[in-house]
Amino acid sequence: MKNMSQSTDPQFPPHENTPLITTAQPGSAYLLESITGEEISSNLKPLDKINGYDVRPGFYEVNGASALPGGVNFTLASHGATSCELLLFHRKSSEPFTSIPFPEHYRIGNVFSMIVFGLKIDEFEYAYRLDGPYQPEKGLIYDKTKYILDPYAKAVTGQSEWGIHLPCTQNCQYKSRVVRNNFDWGNSKQPLIPMKDNIIYELHVRGFTRHSSSGVHNPGTFAGLMEKIPYLKELGINAVELMPIFEFDEMNGCREVNGRKLLDYWGYNPVCFFAPNTSYTAQIEYNQEGLELKKLIKALNENGIEVILDVVFNHTAEGNELGPYFSFKGLDNNIYYMLTPDGHYYNFSGCGNTLNCNHPIVRQMILDCLRYWVINYRVDGFRFDLASILGRSEDATPMSRPPLLESLAYDPILGNVDLIAEAWDAGGLYQVGSFPSWNRWAEWNGKYRDDIRSFLKGDEGYAAAAAQRIMGSPDLYPPDKRGYNASVNFLTCHDGFTLYDLYSYSTKHNEANGWNNTDGADDNRSWNCGYEGPTNNEEIMDLRFRMIKNACAVLMCSRGTPMFLAGDEFGNTQFGNNNSYCQDNEISWLDWSLLEKNKEIFEFFRYMIAFRQQHSVIRGNTAPCSCGFPPMSLHCIKAWDSSYVWDTRFLGVMFSGIDSTGRDDIVYLGINTFWKPLQIELPALPSSKYWIPAVDTGRGDMSVITEEEILDKSVYVMNPRSVLVCVVRDRN
Repeated sequence: MKNMSQSTDPQFPPHENTPLITTAQPGSAYLLESITGEEISSNLKPLDKINGYDVRPGFYEVNGASALPGGVNFTLASHGATSCELLLFHRKSSEPFTSIPFPEHYRIGNVFSMIVFGLKIDEFEYAYRLDGPYQPEKGLIYDKTKYILDPYAKAVTGQSEWGIHLPCTQNCQYKSRVVRNNFDWGNSKQPLIPMKDNIIYELHVRGFTRHSSSGVHNPGTFAGLMEKIPYLKELGINAVELMPIFEFDEMNGCREVNGRKLLDYWGYNPVCFFAPNTSYTAQIEYNQEGLELKKLIKALNENGIEVILDVVFNHTAEGNELGPYFSFKGLDNNIYYMLTPDGHYYNFSGCGNTLNCNHPIVRQMILDCLRYWVINYRVDGFRFDLASILGRSEDATPMSRPPLLESLAYDPILGNVDLIAEAWDAGGLYQVGSFPSWNRWAEWNGKYRDDIRSFLKGDEGYAAAAAQRIMGSPDLYPPDKRGYNASVNFLTCHDGFTLYDLYSYSTKHNEANGWNNTDGADDNRSWNCGYEGPTNNEEIMDLRFRMIKNACAVLMCSRGTPMFLAGDEFGNTQFGNNNSYCQDNEISWLDWSLLEKNKEIFEFFRYMIAFRQQHSVIRGNTAPCSCGFPPMSLHCIKAWDSSYVWDTRFLGVMFSGIDSTGRDDIVYLGINTFWKPLQIELPALPSSKYWIPAVDTGRGDMSVITEEEILDKSVYVMNPRSVLVCVVRDRN
């Protein structure tokens, strides 16, 4: 391979004072990794000696720190800094053993770059120190006493063991390590499952296996999750959405309430976007950070399961004026954060600051980051937390064509990954159905959650809205413009009640969070089925199980991509807490003993997931069926009647088409939210066909109907608060 930095022709030797300028794309370290030791010795000669280290100008277009044969390349960009120093630390030390100032001529434009020879990556950690103007009213707050974390760091030190706060100084909170990127992906292939065929399972890496009942050897880790792959395959899901796994500090804001230590458990306060959370590993991975996560992703992909990362680009862990100072504040505070005209932080995230996503520098960093995770970790998709912030301009106003969102939609490296927006923010911007998409972005459909929750518990006035949600929300996502990949349907997620709690509590119970139950959403649209919290009343428990099954059946029989929260499939509870962000304990951890106790719910989930996968007409339009039915149709108690009124409490939706063999595939979903039985009429069929019920949640623990029951008269009596699923069969 040619050396792309300078000519190697002996007639034209490199000029000894010429800096190495590559043609690599920003954030790419692959050119560096391709350089051999022989090329280093022949072309990369030290030009200066600073504080005992041989140095020379480095690779200006390769951000971060990259290992070279014989040295390390360090590159950092800052628009406003007047000087920069590289600080080297011994492992776990909070004070540097040396500093190496970047000479003025090692700076091109706003980029500092330097190769330091003789460094071995396992013998040091690093940070930076920058100087510059201090004018807070203009957003300039450079402080040459602070140690600054490399924003492109591939590994962060300081919080590698969960819940243990390592000693640090006021000036040094986090440091970086250089990572040896030598993981062999072999011939591993990504599943590349179409969005409409995904069944997404949202989970918290630590909470998924931390409980003693999980039975894994490495609880609370990536390795522990890998041990559960057979369970995930048995359940039938084909995508896991991992709550934040970028490096975060769970000890940030640590406090004690009623003798219980509360942490930043969820992890929605990122410290570094390019580094995996090292406290999620079973073993400390010095200079190989990310190895266990890569093994997990490879294993999941090989088992047909995609990996979607929940990413937080709307704010950082630096908070507002009172928050810590360790990264972007000391790099270019006025560029990386949205600031008011007098230099204060806008707070559209609800967490103190707001990332200035559509500034060209920030936009490039986010793109570099996502590309890095796709290339180096083979990530299959991203869910963007509070994604509406990604569409705000530098003055905080919403944009019709946000440059960042457009660049992500059309980027070739991201061409096959799922892009999922949480289409709102904490500043009041709500864009469900109107998020800028370029026919590429999907959305968490918050209206699906709200309308279906309300309808299922029997509220008046929601039948028509529920019908739209089940059909893929065409009122929000017109199929001719958005296709059938736009809506991610969910009834539960990490933020709110579990499915079990949705029908066990009518109000939130967040007292354990320490805020007098003032935190968390009040609009839950939940129902305790007659008693608040745990009960031994069989009638109430039967109703709760039925409501859980109703929710599952409707979710799996809705057009769009279904998503549910880990543990919902076996009745996991958070004891009424709908905002467990700080609860690293039994409130948040999955209790796997419930899998056996609530086997009935688990088996129902398994069946409905398999049912959805067997019936492609639910997921998207096919060729028409022989009966002449439309692809989707709405019904009430009478077939073909869709005149829903305010007090309508029955809804029927029929999906029609053909399966992969060319046979008719017709599915009818009936939902009775009334507290009395209803006799309903199914659409009449030709004499050569008949209806059979596949699921009737009104039958209790016999909800899945295993023996064929022919409905000759196309009528059915539904029990109160139940869901019916019927399919069409041919007469032999």
